[in-house]
Amino acid sequence: MRFKSSLTKFENSSLATDFASDSGSDDPEIEQEPPEVSLPKSISGLSTVEPTTVLMQRSPSLIQQKAEELRNTLVAHRHDRHLILLQDFPDPDALSSAWTYQLIAQQYDIKCEIIYAGTLSHQENIALVKLTGLPAQRCTLPTFREKDLSSYQGFVLIDNQGTTSQLMPLVQQARIPLIAVIDHHNLQGDLKSEFLDIRPYVRATATIFTQYLQTGLLPLDSSIPQHVKCATALMHGLRSDTNRLMQAQEEDFMAAAYLSRFYDAQLLNAVLQANRSKRVMDVIERSLKNRIVQNNFSIAGVGYLRYDDRDAIPQAADFLVTEENVHTAVVYGIVHDEDEELEVVIGSLRTTKLTLDPDEFIKEAFGRDSTGRFFGGGRTSAGGFEIPMGFLSGGNENSAYAKMKWEVYDAQIKQKLLRLVNPRDNPIQSE
Repeated sequence: MRFKSSLTKFENSSLATDFASDSGSDDPEIEQEPPEVSLPKSISGLSTVEPTTVLMQRSPSLIQQKAEELRNTLVAHRHDRHLILLQDFPDPDALSSAWTYQLIAQQYDIKCEIIYAGTLSHQENIALVKLTGLPAQRCTLPTFREKDLSSYQGFVLIDNQGTTSQLMPLVQQARIPLIAVIDHHNLQGDLKSEFLDIRPYVRATATIFTQYLQTGLLPLDSSIPQHVKCATALMHGLRSDTNRLMQAQEEDFMAAAYLSRFYDAQLLNAVLQANRSKRVMDVIERSLKNRIVQNNFSIAGVGYLRYDDRDAIPQAADFLVTEENVHTAVVYGIVHDEDEELEVVIGSLRTTKLTLDPDEFIKEAFGRDSTGRFFGGGRTSAGGFEIPMGFLSGGNENSAYAKMKWEVYDAQIKQKLLRLVNPRDNPIQSE
């Protein structure tokens, strides 16, 4: 089984060696310098893609090099109009990074529109956008289809590589050139972009953009309210993707230290104090009621959810993983999109287990669709998956049918998860 071999390989890595030589330390971030990640041949010939593009860029010269490449790309596109595509359900890291890119591009008279197809349902994301005035816009598929795309000279992917955006196929059909991809997730395919900066070993895209700021791409000024709000958003994005800095590495701390000169602590606190809605609390309650616990995994299906309540699923997973004797939680449900009359199974994974790779686990559990695209993936301590229901979408007016459909999906997802959680050959070793 591929997951078994990859997990064994991970456990035998230098990380495990470091722990063995430092008994008593439970810091998950002790590691050696990571190796370079080889690029697919399909993009290795691009002038802006260097072998150093997808490794941890701790060297100031490498950071300066990528910043200079981005500057040259922006200079070449002066006076353009670009789209910034975010994942359907953008998080603070994506939102803050996109805003930073927009402000940097403005200096070259490039007008950027930040758009996403899904919704903001997490209370902190809603508060971030409202309190800072962050200029991100929801653009549903029907609205986007009516949009005149001929007025755009390019598009940009930030904190994603197009695989989590419903808008990506329409942009490609319109033959809009891909100008830049800036992300901290693993390389996910053939990306023919003028500028590419993918750093899988950086914990947050906000860290990458803060490094751009430090090189002078946008000199922050604490007397400019927009700069203060953007710095606050970046601090929130960095904090969010590093689990409140508990999984931060040196470059993340350095970025946070730089942002500390400009961000508004009171504004950030107001964002973090946003209250959970009653619907979110109801989903968390359902996850507690429905969960099963095996081998320190907590697995819970929460039934049907409205599209606007999608972010209740990761919040429920965040809650379940805090239970005693649980190191990994998976929560999933069927989310209904009334605008598109579509349904999709959406799930989130959270883990505190050092030797469990969420990306490997989710890909092994759910595999790929007919086009070869994985249904999900992850990063350190977190992951997610989305499985379109296609022909079986809808028909929920009949409560008996809706119940039967949920029971089938619930059983199938549990079966796929439990074959990894508690298999006969036990590929996941207990702590």
